[in-house]
Amino acid sequence: TAEQLREENDRVLRAVRRFPDRAFGSVYLSPLFLDFSLQEFDRCVRDGPMVGVGELEADKRCNVPEMDAIVERAVAMKAPILQHTWLKIGGNEPGESSPYDLVELARRHPQASFICAHTGGDWERGIRILREATNISAEIAGFDPTSGVVEMMVRELGAERVIYGSDAAGRSYASQLAKIYSADISQADKRLILGENLRRLLQPALAAKSGQR
Repeated sequence: TAEQLREENDRVLRAVRRFPDRAFGSVYLSPLFLDFSLQEFDRCVRDGPMVGVGELEADKRCNVPEMDAIVERAVAMKAPILQHTWLKIGGNEPGESSPYDLVELARRHPQASFICAHTGGDWERGIRILREATNISAEIAGFDPTSGVVEMMVRELGAERVIYGSDAAGRSYASQLAKIYSADISQADKRLILGENLRRLLQPALAAKSGQR
């Protein structure tokens, strides 16, 4: 419900305000409650301390027209959007997005920056789906730490488009970090994936907010 969205956003706001030098917040929105979500974006990002959107999950697929207004609001503040995606063998849940849906949305908004959470879970397919949508970064969290995941991401997308994610508390930090630490890639690429890429994505939003002060 809209009330639950606000409750979760209030929880993040408390964390960010308690640790302003360590924590960056992302606002939780839903295209199912479009007007309310736009108000929450303004409250939490435009007028508040948050710097991103998401993880947006499974109320409606992210390629629906209602997402356009949310993305436009994010672009105005240069805030990246983290979108949940999955590719389930038996079919996704109603309203659950796939990487195909995110690519469709990203093509409508080439100025926006997206992060594809879980890279669809079925990462070999997900990586290939994302390949041509250069404003989408692939995120590694949530699926098993199979050997070769990060190597394929770097080979197919470039290290600059790969983002570390923990999926805490659904997965252990150790299992998700192992995907990167054990990968046969350069130390420079590992530094990009573990933090430098996300820092680059957040910097425009931080600069935009700094300019308001």
